[in-house]
Amino acid sequence: MKRYFQPVAKDGSAKKPTLSPPSRKDGDGDGENEETLGDATKKEPLKFMTWNANSFLLRVKNDWPEFTSFVTRFDPDIIAIQEVRMPAAGSKGAPKNPGELKDDTSSSREEKQIMMRALSSPPFRNYRVWWSLSDSKYAGTALVVKKCFQPKTVFFNLDKKASKHETDGRVILAEFETFRFLNTYAPNNGWKEEENSFPRRRKWDKRMLEFVTQSADKPLIWCGDLNVSHEEIDVSHPEFFSAAKLNGYVPPNKEDCGQPGFTLAERKRFANILKEGKLIDAYRFLHKEKDMESGFSWSGHPIGKYRGKRMRIDYFLVSEKLKDRILECKMHGQGIELQGCTTEFDGLFTGFYGSDHCPVTLILSELSSTNSKESEVST
Repeated sequence: MKRYFQPVAKDGSAKKPTLSPPSRKDGDGDGENEETLGDATKKEPLKFMTWNANSFLLRVKNDWPEFTSFVTRFDPDIIAIQEVRMPAAGSKGAPKNPGELKDDTSSSREEKQIMMRALSSPPFRNYRVWWSLSDSKYAGTALVVKKCFQPKTVFFNLDKKASKHETDGRVILAEFETFRFLNTYAPNNGWKEEENSFPRRRKWDKRMLEFVTQSADKPLIWCGDLNVSHEEIDVSHPEFFSAAKLNGYVPPNKEDCGQPGFTLAERKRFANILKEGKLIDAYRFLHKEKDMESGFSWSGHPIGKYRGKRMRIDYFLVSEKLKDRILECKMHGQGIELQGCTTEFDGLFTGFYGSDHCPVTLILSELSSTNSKESEVST
């Protein structure tokens, strides 16, 4: 979700993280000439994490020890990151390479070095990283996968076309032996009937509907900042969000009124995507009741009218074929102060780690022979 509060320090003004020197260029580039990765006989990934970092570089500079501790304790097999906000490689006026970090200026080289040093230190040195980046410090996604669980193929678009990246780096799609893993950063709906608001979001939702209905041949795990709260239970204050306006503007269509991410039009489209794609909202599957303390993934600024106003817009959606394997799905942010790593919650320290979104995690049970046979029959 677009962050409209809390000024952040200029890049380079914050203290750099204390990191061990990089031993190799893990996660850099397109993966060619990569050393042999992991043991191919190991089982499939079972532990997943998604997080809108609201500038991955700033999190590395300002919040890395706390986030690193969280990752170490949870030990995910796959980490999906949204809002990387680091530009794609390529000089001004030249074609960009969305799969690599920009490094053609002194400032971009320093930023890339900071990022790669962080990802070359424990525990991240045990992972490989794929990037899909925007031309500027906007949007962008990253997929961080343990080397022993490497995907068969990785695409950066919904059409599964080689080398093509979605606009603004909003998609990474990884194909594993038994499932597909999709990391997306959905565009914000905005407030008006403008090119980068309502029409852009309608087009995105249409493409997502087409993708999920055409990808039923293999189970799907779809996660990320989906920028929509499905039902009233998914926001802290339904009336507040339903009545929200920007500068008093009221859209002509009543279904477009309200907070971006909670308009009736968006919620209806999202419900249809779930239905037609035969997808299960993993968190709501396990948590039927509203949790005002830790049931939301995005929190408004603790000062001003959005204080205490929270939304669940970050998800793990899984194919119905996987629902009986859902063991755990949790939000790891607690309270309204946007503080990181201050309290103990279910064995893991909670927090937003500098972002306005908290991490969300999913754990699946191992694939049994029965599950495997049922999946083969259904496909």
